[in-house]
Amino acid sequence: MHTWDWLTWQGMPYLTCSLLESWPHGFFTQQFAARSPTELTAVLHPSAQTYQVKQVHGNQVLTASETESSDGNSDSPLPQADGLLTEQANQAVWVCSADCTPALVADARTGQVAAVHAGWRGTAARILPAAIARLQAQGSQLSDLRVAMGPAIAGEVYQVSSEVAAKVGATALQSQKPVIEAQPVESLLEALYQLPQPPVFADQPGHARLDVRQVNALQLEQLGMQPEQIAIAPYCTYQNPEYFFSYRRDNRKQIQWSGIVSKLK
Repeated sequence: MHTWDWLTWQGMPYLTCSLLESWPHGFFTQQFAARSPTELTAVLHPSAQTYQVKQVHGNQVLTASETESSDGNSDSPLPQADGLLTEQANQAVWVCSADCTPALVADARTGQVAAVHAGWRGTAARILPAAIARLQAQGSQLSDLRVAMGPAIAGEVYQVSSEVAAKVGATALQSQKPVIEAQPVESLLEALYQLPQPPVFADQPGHARLDVRQVNALQLEQLGMQPEQIAIAPYCTYQNPEYFFSYRRDNRKQIQWSGIVSKLK
């Protein structure tokens, strides 16, 4: 069983996962909101190079060499993407989130890592499998990968329209994509409700509750990853206001950062 542990830096808390204990990493709280990714990289590994992107709720994944090192204060525009992966040691990749899912990925054999921002739109577009595919393209094996999904809004409090729930949840169903998409919304939802670990729960008419992290976990298992390779943080951004910003709760555009540093193997 993977554990989630709180560490502190200058009295401020951030979260780590035992699944990624070999890599400097952190899911940072709202207490760090004033600090840029470069400042946060210094908390994890002072000599690492920092990489970030402009997130657009898509499924584009870039390598470190396809973007530029930035501290978030540069006048040059950041490239648009929702995932970043490293190619060398001492590269720190970052994503920001409020209620969306921050996922940190590490390769136990190569030492390379990825950071992914998976909101419901990115999850519907299978951004996490896209990041896995890019890691595989540079030599990763599925059995060597570890994925930790940080604090995000929990399914029990995330109400969405039935159409959104069906669109996102359909990616967790084991079937051919065109066949799934041709099914009526209610049929899709019924199939999702019957899964052993359902990512969608019934709600009032026209709505459902959506567990985005569980959808991502099921997508990874479809690829062939084992449950023990995946960890989900036991914290909800909406329900833990003392630690995390939540757009759904506060209707304010405030974010927290999650990052991980690659290493030599």
